[in-house]
Amino acid sequence: MIHIEWPWMLLFLPLPWLLGRWLPPAQPHGVALFLPFADTVAAGSTPDTHHMSRPRKLLFALIWLLLVLAAIRPQWLGDPEAVSTTGRRLLLAVDVSGSMSTQDMAGNANRLQVVQKVAGDFIRRRHGDQVGLILFGTQPYLQAPLTTDLNTVGQFLDEAMIGVAGTQTAIGDAIGLAIKRLRDATNVSGRKGETVLILLTDGSNDAGAMPPDEAAKMAAAAGLRIYTIGVGSDQTDPFGMGGANDLDEDTLKLIAKTTGGEYFRATDVENLQQVYTRIDRLEPSDARQQWYRPRDEWFPWPLGLALLLSLPVVMWRRRWT
Repeated sequence: MIHIEWPWMLLFLPLPWLLGRWLPPAQPHGVALFLPFADTVAAGSTPDTHHMSRPRKLLFALIWLLLVLAAIRPQWLGDPEAVSTTGRRLLLAVDVSGSMSTQDMAGNANRLQVVQKVAGDFIRRRHGDQVGLILFGTQPYLQAPLTTDLNTVGQFLDEAMIGVAGTQTAIGDAIGLAIKRLRDATNVSGRKGETVLILLTDGSNDAGAMPPDEAAKMAAAAGLRIYTIGVGSDQTDPFGMGGANDLDEDTLKLIAKTTGGEYFRATDVENLQQVYTRIDRLEPSDARQQWYRPRDEWFPWPLGLALLLSLPVVMWRRRWT
C-alpha cells in the first residue's frame, strides 16, 4: 500500500508556471564583470538557444515534478506485524568473581560457562520484557541496560569473563546498582511496571559498601522483587577454588524473603535449568500484542533521478554560454 506523508506539497506543482506568467523578468542592476558576449546572450541571439528552449523547458518541468514527488515523501506500507510488549522489567545480576572458574557442575565447563548457557536461553525466552544485565565481583557494573533487544543482552552475557569485575563478591552493591537502574528507567519512561532482579552467585558477600540485608530492605521499599540463585556443587572443591562452603545460603534466603522473591539452589546444569524454568512460571512473560506496519521510503528514487537529470542542464548551459 502506497502512503503519502505530505500530500499538500502537491500544491507547489504549478508554482513555476505561475511565477513565470505573473512575475516580470528580473532586470540587471549593474554589471560586476564585463563579458563581451553578455548582450548577445541576453538578447537570445546565441544559435542554440531557440533550438534548445523547448527541450530545456520540458527537462526543467520534469526535474521540478520529481522534486515535488520526493517532497511529498511517498512510502510503501507493508503488512501489519505483531509486536509483543509488557510492562515487566527484569535485571540479571551474575557473579563473575574468581570462584566462578570452578569446574564442578558440568564436566570441563566452569560455573560461569554453565550460567552463560542456561541463563542465555532464559533471556531469549523473555519476549516482550525489558531485560538488563549486571556483572559483579568486587564491584558491580551495568553490562547491558534495560532493553527489548534480547539477542544483544545474551551476547553480552556470553562475552562475560571471570574476574572482569574483581575477584571478590559484592552482593549488596549489586542489588544497590539494580535499584538505581530500575529507578532511573522509571523516571525516564514515566511508567511503572513489574520489576524483578535475578541474582546468581556462588559465594558470600565479602566486598562492597552496602550490606546485603540493608540492600534487600531498600529493594523491598522500591518494589523490586529478587530471586536469588546459589550455584555450585554440594561437594567442597579440593583445590580451594570455591565450593558449597563458600555459599552463604542464609543471606540469599533473607534477601529473597525480604523482597517477596524465592531462593533456589542449583548444583548442576539440570538443576539450573529447572530453576530458570521455575522463574519463567513465577514471572510469566504475558506479552500483549501491538501492531505496526513497516515502512519503506521511496523519496530517494525521484530525488536521485532529479539530480541525475540536472547534469544535462549544466552541460547545455555551458554550451549556450
